[in-house]
Amino acid sequence: MKNNLDNTNQALIKIRLDKWLWAARFYRTRTLAKQAIESGRVHYGGSRVKTSKEIAVGDELTIRQGSATAMTEKTVTVEALTAQRGNATAAQVLYSETEESEERRAYYAEQRKLANLARPDNKPSKKERRDLQRFKNNQD
Repeated sequence: MKNNLDNTNQALIKIRLDKWLWAARFYRTRTLAKQAIESGRVHYGGSRVKTSKEIAVGDELTIRQGSATAMTEKTVTVEALTAQRGNATAAQVLYSETEESEERRAYYAEQRKLANLARPDNKPSKKERRDLQRFKNNQD
């Protein structure tokens, strides 16, 4: 039974984009993958696509994930196709991230870390808040 499933997955020439994004573990559910595609977070060949777009091995996708403050953008090349969702190690075989994409993500992660250095590690205590207030009042 397991061999039959493996053979059918290897025989795939094209697969729906939403199904592949789900199988490659970019999104938890196909519904979330569909919403991401429809909202323009997934691009194929530099332009927006529809959920039913069929992709093949060798296609290049740009995928934006995360919140507005911690958005990451990956450019990946499709290496294999499958209609079944597996574990994380099986999903990593399905795509490869381009070097430019990895460098860009590392750069933005570094910038986010540097931006957080301006924030204090903890909130001021009650005494420190009073001292700050006195300092501000004396400045006026």
